[in-house]
This record gives sequence, structure tokens and C-alpha cells, in this order.
Amino acid sequence: MTLGPDDTGPIRIGETAEWTATVVGAHRLREDLAVVRLIGEFVPFAPGQSVEVRTPQHPNMVRRLYPALPPSLDGKLEFHIRTVPGGWCSGSLVSDTRTGDEWRISAPAGWLAVDEAATEVVMLADSVGLAPMRALLLDLSRRETPPRTHLFVGGRYPRDLYADDMLHLMANELPWLTVLPVVLDEDNPDWTDHWYEACRVDIGFEPEELLPGTLAEIVTRFAPLDHQHIVVCGNAAAVHSAVERLVATGTAPEAIRYEGF
Repeated sequence: MTLGPDDTGPIRIGETAEWTATVVGAHRLREDLAVVRLIGEFVPFAPGQSVEVRTPQHPNMVRRLYPALPPSLDGKLEFHIRTVPGGWCSGSLVSDTRTGDEWRISAPAGWLAVDEAATEVVMLADSVGLAPMRALLLDLSRRETPPRTHLFVGGRYPRDLYADDMLHLMANELPWLTVLPVVLDEDNPDWTDHWYEACRVDIGFEPEELLPGTLAEIVTRFAPLDHQHIVVCGNAAAVHSAVERLVATGTAPEAIRYEGF
């Protein structure tokens, strides 16, 4: 591993550039979810791409995460991290990340993007698949004429919609954006999530706004989506189900960009 001549350039491991960023906030929103914000070197990724991350808790383990902000010249980064059942690395990132931790970022990759020519966009975000969608939405807001965009955001329970306050504010500020919350169960489970209770706010989705069902079921109510540009991200099973249903109801496969994790 070598540094640039002034010890400020990107670290390189072989031919792979690696950038450093420092955690400035680790906000636990749910028992199984945290939002981590960092500031560091500029990372040249495209909105919607994922990056590889190394953390001090697991320096020899690489985790691929989606930035929730577009590339920032002042080095701001944000990641939404959810515990994977049985995944001790993701669980540690959610529970053990601390302010001052130094992360190493590398290998931007992925093809989630919105075509420049798109005039209408449909986004499907399952769980923390919302992160790249937020980066794409913020990037779209910079366009002179952003495309009309419908964002379907899904979770099992209402409290799984962890960013409902942020989405509520974005929809109010961006006249071209419509957010549709989708839940499999309309009532939260009877066990208490103390993190959810601690960060509850007064703005967000009202119960009557929630659409019951899966993302695949709900989005195909609007079929055929035969002229929209489609972007899908989230749990692999949910993503594949949605893509299969979209294609089966008339969406051209080449109009869909999707990634599952």
C-alpha cells in the first residue's frame, strides 16, 4: 500500500484506488438499521453506484454499500446500513460504528442510473435500497427539467419505512416527485423497537397513505409501464419478483435497471 507524494492522494492497493473518510455521525434509527455520515476525500462514483467499504471493526472484510448522496466535492458521504439476518459484519456496522472511525472506500461499480432522455421515471426501493434512489433523486434535482418521478418505497411494517420524514419533506419540496409507501403488514409488530420509539417525529406517512402489498404487486397495478424508465434496488428476492412482474405486464426489459443485495 502506498500514498501519493504529498500523503494526501488516494491510497492504492495494486491498481485499485482507495479513499479515506471519517465518520462524523452514526445514527441508529431502528434495532437493525443505522445511517452513517462521513467526510473525507472526494470519491468519484456515479449517483446510484455502490462502493466497497473497509471499517476499523473489520479491516480485512469488504462490504459493498450504496451512497445515499451524489458525489460531493467536499467529501460528504452517507450510507444506510441494515443488519442482514445471520450477518455478523452488518450487525457490527449497525451497532458498533462510532464517530471518528476511519473508513476506506474503493471500487465504485453498478449501473443504476436515470437516462438523460427519460421524461418519466419509476423507482422501486426495498429496504435500504432507498439509499441509491435518494442519491439519484438529489442528482435529478440538479437538472433543468427533472423527469416526473414516482418512488415506491417498501417495507414489511410501517416502521420499516425508516426515512418517511425525509421522503415526506422531499416530496413537498420537489413538485416532480411522488412517493408511494408500500407495506406488507399495515400494523407494526407487538414487540417494541426502542430505537424507533426514541426517534419518532410528527411528520411522515399517514396510515391511509400506506399501500398494502409487495412492491411487485403494487407497481403492477399501474401496468403497463411501457414508456417509463424503471430503477429497482433492494433485497434480491424482492427485486427479482418486481422485475419479473414488470416484464410480464408489458415493461420492456431494456427499460429496467436493477440491482439486488
